[in-house]
Amino acid sequence: MSASSAFNDDKGGSSSVGEPEYGHDPASGGIFSSDYKRHDDLKEMLDSNKDSLKLEAMKRIVAMIARGKNASDLFPAVVKNVACKNIEVKKLVYVYLVRYAEEQQDLALLSISTFQRGLKDPNQLIRASALRVLSSIRVTIIVPIMMLAIKEAASDMSPYVRKTAAHAIPKLYSLDPEQKDQLIEIIEKLLADKTTLVAGSVVMAFEEVCPERIDLIHKNYRKLCNLLIDVEEWGQVVIINMLTRYARTQFLNPNINESLLEEGGDKTFYGSDEDEDEDEEEDKEKKAEAASLAKRKPYVMDPDHRLLLRNTKPLLQSRNAAVVMAVAQLYFHLAPKAEIGVIAKALVRLLRSHSEVQFVVLQNVATMSIKRRGMFEPYLKSFYIRSTDPTQIKVLKLEVLTNLANETNISTILREFQTYIKSMDKDFVAATIQAIGRCATNIGEVRDTCLNGLVQLLSNRDELVVAESVVVIKKLLQMQPEKHSDIIKHMAKLTDNIQVPMARASILWLIGEYCEHVPKIAPDVLRKMSKSFTNEDDIVKLQILNLAAKLYLTNSKQTKLLTQYVLNLAKYDQNYDIRDRARFIRQLIVPTEKCGALSKYAKKLFLALKPAPILESPFKDRDHFQLGSLSHLLNAKAGGYQELPDWPEAAPDPSVRNVEVPEWTKCSSREKRKEKKVEKPFYSDSEGESGPTESADSESDSVSGSESGSGSGESGSGSESEESEEGSESEEEEDEEEKDKKKKKKELKKPVRESESEQSSEEEERKRERKSKQRKSDSESESDEEEESESESSQSESEDSESEAEVKKKKKAAESKPPSKPVKTESKKEKKEMSLLDLDDFEPAPSPQVTPVNAFLSNSLVTDLEGLSLSDSVLSPATITPSSALKSYELLHRITGEGLSVEYCFSRQPFSPDANMVAVQLQFTNSATSDAKNLHMEDVKLQSGMRVKEFPEIELLPTGETATVVMGIDFCDSTQAANFQLCTHTRKFFVSIQPLVGELMRPVFLTENEFKKEQGQLMGMNEITERLTLDIKCRNEHTIVQRVATAANLSRVPCGSDKECRFAGRTVTSGSLVLVTVATKEEGAAQLMVNCEKMVIGTMLVKDILLALTQ
Repeated sequence: MSASSAFNDDKGGSSSVGEPEYGHDPASGGIFSSDYKRHDDLKEMLDSNKDSLKLEAMKRIVAMIARGKNASDLFPAVVKNVACKNIEVKKLVYVYLVRYAEEQQDLALLSISTFQRGLKDPNQLIRASALRVLSSIRVTIIVPIMMLAIKEAASDMSPYVRKTAAHAIPKLYSLDPEQKDQLIEIIEKLLADKTTLVAGSVVMAFEEVCPERIDLIHKNYRKLCNLLIDVEEWGQVVIINMLTRYARTQFLNPNINESLLEEGGDKTFYGSDEDEDEDEEEDKEKKAEAASLAKRKPYVMDPDHRLLLRNTKPLLQSRNAAVVMAVAQLYFHLAPKAEIGVIAKALVRLLRSHSEVQFVVLQNVATMSIKRRGMFEPYLKSFYIRSTDPTQIKVLKLEVLTNLANETNISTILREFQTYIKSMDKDFVAATIQAIGRCATNIGEVRDTCLNGLVQLLSNRDELVVAESVVVIKKLLQMQPEKHSDIIKHMAKLTDNIQVPMARASILWLIGEYCEHVPKIAPDVLRKMSKSFTNEDDIVKLQILNLAAKLYLTNSKQTKLLTQYVLNLAKYDQNYDIRDRARFIRQLIVPTEKCGALSKYAKKLFLALKPAPILESPFKDRDHFQLGSLSHLLNAKAGGYQELPDWPEAAPDPSVRNVEVPEWTKCSSREKRKEKKVEKPFYSDSEGESGPTESADSESDSVSGSESGSGSGESGSGSESEESEEGSESEEEEDEEEKDKKKKKKELKKPVRESESEQSSEEEERKRERKSKQRKSDSESESDEEEESESESSQSESEDSESEAEVKKKKKAAESKPPSKPVKTESKKEKKEMSLLDLDDFEPAPSPQVTPVNAFLSNSLVTDLEGLSLSDSVLSPATITPSSALKSYELLHRITGEGLSVEYCFSRQPFSPDANMVAVQLQFTNSATSDAKNLHMEDVKLQSGMRVKEFPEIELLPTGETATVVMGIDFCDSTQAANFQLCTHTRKFFVSIQPLVGELMRPVFLTENEFKKEQGQLMGMNEITERLTLDIKCRNEHTIVQRVATAANLSRVPCGSDKECRFAGRTVTSGSLVLVTVATKEEGAAQLMVNCEKMVIGTMLVKDILLALTQ
């Protein structure tokens, strides 16, 4: 039977064979026959030997499941194919089994050995699917097998399988809660996983199994914060909600000093204006609290608290509404009052989404707008109601508008409400009238205006509008009844027309309560009501009884008989509440011999002063539920909801989040800090901003920062988080430091000049002036870059910015060591003072690999050329890459490396073992207390096509010593990083080397004619041109050459024109030609042109050279 015929048969017989037709005559046997032959064609296809037929059958079965049809009777036929060798069939079989394994447990158990084999399959999707099916078989007998499978999968090489293991943990826990301890061990292991794919799933498992084990999060807190931006969307939601609760237990309340102001603010919105005595008492209490606040220490935000806020902020731009909502609730519950405003714009953006999303968002906005009214005020118009909005959205928007109402915008809001009252949606109109009432209650200035507006509504044709107005007016009149007796009279007349029970009851209550204001009308209203008593609603009958009692007590002459008549009617009413009320009132107001002492106080009981009702938002007390949760939406505790913890009184120990750091890094005394401050001129301006806190090891992100404080030059303002908090202070400090550095630099130059001969001192002076200019501009631009990178808080960028700071340190250290002897001895003394801060405590013996000489010039020739001041631009020293341009980058920070620090630089020398590799020079410095042994590389991870030539193993590196080695990397003409492990005899460190595009080239010497010829062949798409304006410092030829040589490893090409500088080189791997031309024009205008066979390299090179020339 062919696949096509089988498919056609199934399609044609879908009405009679595929599904039973219950409309048939039962006697015909149609039902039974269709069941008997059901899916026969699919079973035949599944039993066939052809994989194509099996695949077609499985596709149709999965399609049936997707349409909601029952395919459980095919289970035996499908489960046989779990051992099929075709991967596509196998995947679909597992999709089917996951769906039906729980229903057909006995049959699934028969195939359990096949699932166990699937756990060892080389394909990660099959391994994951097998585990998913295994965890779907809800039988306690296989719990040990499931546990073993989850343990193995948790250690799997594939992050997808580890993710599936995390998903299986809650399933196993619900099946057998006694396995909790073993599952917690697996969760702890998976929490340490560094892949973003696993993070969200394992936090979900943590929330399901052991949410109380907050100690498991401590060590992984910083890692989760840093990974958050890259986790999938639903994982982000879970992690953010978990971190919200974690932060509430670990950090202090950032608004602790503003609690008094907040309470005062709430009072003015909801409180009444008449309680003068209470106000005086509260003032005294406030003064006492303010005095205690003054004694309290000023609040300083924990760096980890700041890290969480900073890393979640970009997610407000997420396309997923749940992620935006999660970040919004995190900011609402955790952020300082001044910073919460950022979430308003993101939440308003969600109001353009589907009505379901709008409903949830508006529920949360309604809660937020009670406490933080100010942050939504700029977006008032976004909450105006559209005619197309569903009723529930309209009501919620009304709620928000009412919460946002204040003296300044109330006139606008009331005008808006007037248009809403004309709506055809009756529920919405009723809600609008209630909203007007709330505005009148909360804002005294508009109370009379609102009352007049509501009284006008009493003449509306729509009974529901009139009824709702009556109910609201009743509440408003309770505040100042004596002023509004006219309104009470007007409402008494409405009893003939209004039939809505609640409205009639409200009018009767008003007349009874304030009967002394309408002494003539009240008895007549009772007369009319007693006539229709038997036909009234229960709520109206109760109010008639109350009215009768009050009138009997105040005006018994006119109403005695009426009251007795009403009480007699109520005595035989069907409703027992009304019968009870009648008996109670009779005994209380009609004195008899048997009646007790209560009858004396009848007047006080019935006519006591009643407090005016406070019209509050139904969302007022909802914020004790975590925003964005189901419990908040329902305003009731849902199953599985975890309470939001209260802020701690005192901050718990922040060191629990520190990942193990060796003891010697923690002992930094004040004296050492002072010494470091003295040595600051040897470091770049931006060194004060970045420090070990920004190292590649994200987990030690703010360890040293919080310990060494903002005093030391190494840690600067402690960490990125502290810097953002104390921005203005650190800027002032930087300005002062810059002035000090400039003075000290000038002083440092003087002894050097005196010690040298006149001729050399003149040359040195010229060189120094050029270098200092370049250095200042470099340091300024680089410090700017560094600040940007810190604000973005990206881990990789913080590594780059720190390595730049290290480079600048190297430059200045090198420049402060000229060849004269007295200066050398001075620098040695300074080194001793610097202790661990000094990364340059090795003798600067210039090795041939460090000197950046072009490939075609020998060292002796270079020194000869440097001694001469040649005017010829071809052989001038500008053709040689200046030594100051060689940048060093940090590979391993000494804190991360436990005393071992490694820096690398691109030596720009041909790598002798392989000419297609870039030579990378590594410099190892051992600052630890013990010797480092067996330094070597392992586990090299490269992109396809890349190669690495490892450096020779360093057997021993004694304490305080430095060693230099060279390795080769073939980057394949790309800027992809080479990742590997740097190993000692005890530890392994993950490191990566990423080249700048300019380091992927080697210089080539061309004549002017050759250059022009090659340039002519690289036109069109191979040519990139950019216009730029050169700085005043960068308008001479020498500086342009120097800057281009710093950015790229190119050689100078001779040129007949004074206004053009030409450079040439080839890419190291493919030998593609790279030609660069810088043409200067008048007033600093210039044009940069790059011709390159590889367009990507050309584009990247243009950016780098532009940056170098415009710094």
